[in-house]
Amino acid sequence: MVVKAGVAGSEFGALGFGVEPRAPYAVDPAASRGRLQAEPASPTRTPFQRDRDRIIHSTAFRRLKHKTQVFVYHEGDHFRTRLTHTIEVAQIARALARALRLDEDLAEALALAHDLGHTPFGHTGEDALDACLEDHGGFDHNAQSLRIVTLLENHYAAFDGLNLSWETLEGLVKHNGPMVDAAGHPVARYASKGLPLALTSYPAWRGLDLHTWPSLEAQVAAIADDIAYDAHDLDDGLRAGLFDVPDLADMPLIGDFLAEIARRYPNLDRNRTIHELTRRLITAMVEDVIAVSFDNLKEIAPRSADEVRAAGRVIATFSPSIAAVDKAIKAFLFPHVYRHPDVVRVRARADFILRDLYAHFVARPETLPDEWCQDLPRLDAATLARRVGDYIAGMTDRFAVQEHRRWFDETPELR
Repeated sequence: MVVKAGVAGSEFGALGFGVEPRAPYAVDPAASRGRLQAEPASPTRTPFQRDRDRIIHSTAFRRLKHKTQVFVYHEGDHFRTRLTHTIEVAQIARALARALRLDEDLAEALALAHDLGHTPFGHTGEDALDACLEDHGGFDHNAQSLRIVTLLENHYAAFDGLNLSWETLEGLVKHNGPMVDAAGHPVARYASKGLPLALTSYPAWRGLDLHTWPSLEAQVAAIADDIAYDAHDLDDGLRAGLFDVPDLADMPLIGDFLAEIARRYPNLDRNRTIHELTRRLITAMVEDVIAVSFDNLKEIAPRSADEVRAAGRVIATFSPSIAAVDKAIKAFLFPHVYRHPDVVRVRARADFILRDLYAHFVARPETLPDEWCQDLPRLDAATLARRVGDYIAGMTDRFAVQEHRRWFDETPELR
């Protein structure tokens, strides 16, 4: 059975079964704008398959295993790390891309790369480094991801970074939407502070068309991140005992799911109840995005990926009702997880560790590992600060603690 895109009433169309090959509005790997450093084409893989594979084999990707999502590394093997979160985002992005007839490899590559620039200790680490680097361009994890894949990965003989395709770099940088307006002025979150230095120091950054929307593949990777955050931070918070299942009973949609689970499985244990809740939530959000995206595609009728970029608005998004659920979940998670006293206490200690490390390495850069000590006498203050920031941002949680113990007499326990 072959299903046409946009057949709203079809069960199979909604879920993406039996869909046709890539849609005209999808990014075409055969028409890729190429790489900064020209390379021979692969006889067996598309450009985006090669990008995905290079990301998976990168050092930064492996380090995600020991970087915090919400809970620090020692608190238990069942909580999510940046790596497990990234894999979950990639699965959701692939499901959306398949249903919408997009290039699944590009969507997967973008999902796999979206958190490469994160520091140790999650957003606490990002805030700490941003404060440390305030006089030298600040720190932005999204821009740091670009810095990693274009400069800091150093495995290849012919170039620095991973030499990813233009489409992957574009989606990595602006998957959340345009960063500047048509006149080049920063917009949205960048309107007040300007574009991150880690972005503007990339030689070809102006060629990434920061004033347009990203491809639909990048849009599904971005909203897959939102879906994963919502469902899995609820899951981790429940399993950590920061709140309990009855606390969710009055939330939109979630309360309905809990009532349905209790009705169908009246004696279900807590562990299975949590899993049934998260799987229902993910399914509802994914199916909502697919339906809304098809409606938007029908209205806009883009005939190419460039027409998606020029559409002037996001296409892969939630309906108003699911957007309200998303907002309610985030409003619940903020005080119950991200600002829970136990989490805040650990965050403060992690912040202390990273600020100490930054101050130490700026004052004594010769104590950096040998590969980070090149040309130290010739570095100005800003370049040295960025180098130290790059080094600390690449650390895992446990390595940051280990380094602090190496250079300081007392290291706070992250408990």
